[in-house]
Amino acid sequence: MKAQDQYLKFVRWDVEDNLYVGYCPDLFPWGGICHGATEEETFRELCVLVTEEVEDLLQAGKELPPAGTRPMREAVPV
Repeated sequence: MKAQDQYLKFVRWDVEDNLYVGYCPDLFPWGGICHGATEEETFRELCVLVTEEVEDLLQAGKELPPAGTRPMREAVPV
């Protein structure tokens, strides 16, 4: 597993901006860091940005932030 694989990355539609926005809360807690016209384009850009951030932190000798964000599980009826 690559270091960047531990971080949750997701893309969602933004109604206000009328485009897709990419997020990685553990590395970029301030919000969306990229956008695009398609979900796929946005996710590709998001993956590049996450990889670059991880590489930059490691090259600077800094510790990577803990990967604490996890997707929610579906509720299972009892």
